[in-house]
Amino acid sequence: MGETVLRSPLRTARGRFLVSLPEGGRLLVGTPEAVEPGSAGPGFCIPVQEMVAVRLGTAREAKGDSCPARDENSFTVFFVQREKGGRWSLGSLEFTAPPESELATRWVTALQIWISHHGITRPKSLLVFINPAGGRKKAVGIYQGQVASLFALAGIHTHVIETSRTNEAHEYILHQDLCSTDCVCFATVGINDPVTSALHIIIGDSQPLDVCSIRHNGKLLRYSVSLAGYGFYGDVVSASEKHRWMGPVRYTYAGAKAVLSNRSYEGTVEFQVAGLEEANPRDQTRCRSGCLVCSESTQHLLAGSEEEKLSESEGCAGGEWQQVKGRFLAVNVTSMSSACPKSPEGLSPCAHLADGTADLILVRECSTFSFLRHLTRHTNSSDQ
Repeated sequence: MGETVLRSPLRTARGRFLVSLPEGGRLLVGTPEAVEPGSAGPGFCIPVQEMVAVRLGTAREAKGDSCPARDENSFTVFFVQREKGGRWSLGSLEFTAPPESELATRWVTALQIWISHHGITRPKSLLVFINPAGGRKKAVGIYQGQVASLFALAGIHTHVIETSRTNEAHEYILHQDLCSTDCVCFATVGINDPVTSALHIIIGDSQPLDVCSIRHNGKLLRYSVSLAGYGFYGDVVSASEKHRWMGPVRYTYAGAKAVLSNRSYEGTVEFQVAGLEEANPRDQTRCRSGCLVCSESTQHLLAGSEEEKLSESEGCAGGEWQQVKGRFLAVNVTSMSSACPKSPEGLSPCAHLADGTADLILVRECSTFSFLRHLTRHTNSSDQ
């Protein structure tokens, strides 16, 4: 790929820079080339992996496909721009080359080759499901106004389906019920902003996740990548389905009724304690995409044989099964923090995304007031 390496003076809105694509092509680097002191701003460095698109023409021309002609001496790089709180936005930087130099075209060609080379995991096409009732009935507008243009800019073909009934998307994909919600966004990148999510998809970000299967008498009932709950949370979800017309407030309504009923269940819970110290729910770490603990766990899983994987799995657990009997208000297993807008820290703030373990949360029978205090702690940063 050495023939794509370029180095040339280019002008931007911030001044004149000596722009280069170093050997390896992973970074676009700009060094100030000021003709007069103070006539150029600080340098810049844009990872090719985080480029959304490169287009010939000015930024305005590059975004609009209806332009009859483009400035052949300019090109624009669109890239991920990081903001506070894990939020991403679309950044752009416009470059102008000397007239009649054909440098702009050469730069566009070189960068597009490198984006393709380093973007092996980037999607070429997407199947998009939109729940018209989602996002307080603004889901269609959010997608069309904030997300669709990003996919188009990145050259990703989309097939959009507006769902019309419950579980339509689930049945379309798997014919199985897959519990995956906004808490996946919060647990992986810390925010459920639609633009941020779209940009992560565009640049091909991927994240291994622990998956939990729920079975009864040997029959698979469903998969979960977040929270599997028996008792209180199961009652809330079941009751809220009868009030879908209420929108998101149905969960608050169903939750309040479940708290007041204070219903408990007799049962026996069996489990194995994880042997990994990193899996301790009180290690005070906050797992996010790129977590070192999860990366090491995933590497072991991918590299080993089936026998080694089985041995690794047995080594993670504490050996003998343990048993707890009693009456429980809630039995919860969460394979991630399960954070969401109403619970910014989640049910288990230190749970990891892909370490091969899950956190078991048992809430024994107690008074309505005590259980309400337990639920209230999920809305703040108190010790869960």
